[in-house]
Amino acid sequence: MEKLQSHTTHPVFPLLLFLLQFTSLHLISSAYDLPDKYFINCGSNENVNDINRNFTGDENSGSLSSGSFFFRKPSTAVKDSNQSGNTSTLYHTARIFREQSLYGFETDDVTTTYLVRLHFFAFSSPTDLSTAVFDVSASGFLLLHNFTAKNSGSLPLIKEFFLTTSTAKFRIYFTPKESSFAFVNAIEVFPAPPVNFSLDGANRVGRDYKTPSSSVLQTIYRINVGGAEIKPGGDTVWRNWDTDESYLRTKDTAKTSQFYSNRPDYQPEDSEYAAPDLVYQTAKEMNTNRSRLSNITWSFDVNKTAGHLVRAHFCDIISISLNVLWFNMYINGNFSQEINSYFYVTQLAAPFTIDYVVGSYDSGVMNISIGPSNTTTEKNAFLNGLEILEIMDGLAVNPKENDPSKISIPIVVGSALGGFALLSILVVGFFLLRRRRKPKPAEHSSWGHVPAHGGGSSHSRVTELTINGSPVPNLILGLKISFAEIQLATKNFNPKVLIGRGGFGNVYKGTLLNGTKVAVKRSSPGSGQGLPEFQTEIMVLSKIRHRHLVSLIGYCDERSEMILVYEFMEKGTLRDHLYSPDLPRLTWKQRLEICIGAASGLHYLHKGSSGGIIHRDVKSTNILLDENRVAKVADFGLSKSSPLEETHVSTNVKGTLGYLDPEYFRSQQLTEKSDVYSFGVVLLEVLCARPVIDNLLPRDQMNLAEWAMKCKHKGLLEEIVDPAIKGQINPNSLRKFSETAEKCLQEDGSLRPAMSDVIWDLEYALQLQQTAVPREPHEDSTAMDSSAFILPDVRRVPSIGSTFERDDTAPDFSSLTASEVFSQLNIDSAR
Repeated sequence: MEKLQSHTTHPVFPLLLFLLQFTSLHLISSAYDLPDKYFINCGSNENVNDINRNFTGDENSGSLSSGSFFFRKPSTAVKDSNQSGNTSTLYHTARIFREQSLYGFETDDVTTTYLVRLHFFAFSSPTDLSTAVFDVSASGFLLLHNFTAKNSGSLPLIKEFFLTTSTAKFRIYFTPKESSFAFVNAIEVFPAPPVNFSLDGANRVGRDYKTPSSSVLQTIYRINVGGAEIKPGGDTVWRNWDTDESYLRTKDTAKTSQFYSNRPDYQPEDSEYAAPDLVYQTAKEMNTNRSRLSNITWSFDVNKTAGHLVRAHFCDIISISLNVLWFNMYINGNFSQEINSYFYVTQLAAPFTIDYVVGSYDSGVMNISIGPSNTTTEKNAFLNGLEILEIMDGLAVNPKENDPSKISIPIVVGSALGGFALLSILVVGFFLLRRRRKPKPAEHSSWGHVPAHGGGSSHSRVTELTINGSPVPNLILGLKISFAEIQLATKNFNPKVLIGRGGFGNVYKGTLLNGTKVAVKRSSPGSGQGLPEFQTEIMVLSKIRHRHLVSLIGYCDERSEMILVYEFMEKGTLRDHLYSPDLPRLTWKQRLEICIGAASGLHYLHKGSSGGIIHRDVKSTNILLDENRVAKVADFGLSKSSPLEETHVSTNVKGTLGYLDPEYFRSQQLTEKSDVYSFGVVLLEVLCARPVIDNLLPRDQMNLAEWAMKCKHKGLLEEIVDPAIKGQINPNSLRKFSETAEKCLQEDGSLRPAMSDVIWDLEYALQLQQTAVPREPHEDSTAMDSSAFILPDVRRVPSIGSTFERDDTAPDFSSLTASEVFSQLNIDSAR
């Protein structure tokens, strides 16, 4: 959870930040003149005037007085055979490319951010433009990949990008795929207005997201909140602003503010380019006429594998005076910021913007909310506009920029001789190494080291400590799977089979050569996890076998890759079945059985495996369900060895906020009881079907563990039970279950039960549910022999939730209570 206390900021700080901040997307001068280049009418020798822009036919480059451009042939110009009057004449022609071609533009030799718009309209012609499949790249960035232009009625498709370049020759490449072709109807390239999109200075949403060193921003949504659609003709630089109605989650929570008839009071100079006047003259505010005041939430579908820049536009046109209205801005339920216009501008009706860099989310949905703050008695909130831009950090291989006809013979000859010499050196070196290499015995039951590959790891990292506190010993070679087979299984990591993304990397669904369905987890360079987690996962799973624990099918360490392969799990995570509206609700009996299974897996980890293992990241996304809803504990990348003769392991704090044991956080001493605490939080999550941390709720309800225990002590626990099961639960079963959760959540770890006791209590709660025994649940639990839970091996797939890691330099929290620890976690997460 992240929270920023904006009301502590000095009023002049935002202005200083505006003056001092710099980023890879920046503008050189505050002065800005409306552009007169480059606007290109592709596939034509005619000039077209469209909304005060003069689009020059691309065959008339010499007619431009303010500069020049060119396009690389071969190409074909095509015309719309219908000449429909419903579209601009700009979309009556197009240029088709059958091989890689480019448009080149002369630009200033200074670092400048350009706004690039590409116009596509698949009109009727002998060549079916809707079948084109192609890539578009510029300045080393892949802007569009395997792109196909599909018309939406009579509307053209416009793709908009912000990218920075310092070259004097700006080029846009169109590259057809295989036997297909590329096309474009019109192009706009001009210096962007001083809107100052800042990646470095923006608020961070999602601790694990790392801002790329260079990037392109693609506009995904541009919303006029509370107002009508604004067409390009109503915007200074021809942007389109959609209405917000279709994105509102609950429409009656909001109402449209009264229209502000005066011009907004722009501050500082030139900020009027951030949005048209109409954006700031309209707004949505909270519907105070409802019987219960609720937050306003907008939901947007976004690329779940990418980060995004969100810009919120504010202009206080609803308050009667300055510095009286405080409200909260929420993003995806794990970030909140308190907002008061007074700390950004010095008068009412003065526009300002706040930027947020938002990390990726597996759901592919971004929720943005506003709601009242507890700082003041004025219970209202407002929003004028929203922009969501995808952060594209995937650099493309630069296409060839030289015309083949201009390559000189000496260069060709020199390149050939150089290539021959290099090849000769490689051949000689290969045979020398082969002669010096000792014969290697055939693969059998021996062990081999895991190379330090993937994620940018170096070979020196192979000596890092693992769960045994020593360098990785040896790994079973029989588990190794070739990279070629994994490529085949995942169709070369086709994005269509991508099923998730986590701290370690992407997860793909695949099928091995023997027909086994698998989940393939591939490390991503720059991810929050790497070699240690890769080694730990293999070491843990190679020595444990249990019906309720995930098991490894294989791994791959070729070509600097770190890949883990597991059997594909049909039913997904426990969290999915608690929250997803697309899945049937679990019954109370099913939930009890799942909890008993997960507890059995953890008990085997603690007592039934060699040396004992502490999971360290128990949560609902790390409990998976097979086709029969049998629970399996997964994801052992953060696991730690716990020798039976030791009471604890001293280690840096890692885990997931909300599930993290406060005693472990204070002392940095990890014990089995840390897993017990986390499992207690899971029990409450199963009972209530709500997130363990929810910023959209009042402060005293944000943390599920604290809130549920308060309700239990007041005798109000039944009021927060998941409504889907409230009528199913026998009161005695609920009492026993809640008492078990409370035992797990004791502040003093020594007072928490062992997992064997938890299993006993949960099985008793299940018995009470099934038999409706008319007596109070027995309070005593008897430990069970761990061998009773060692069942046949069933191989599973791991989950991919995000984790928390405490800094080694963190202050001492040993004197804090659990509640104070959670408060400190909230503050830390905002830093």
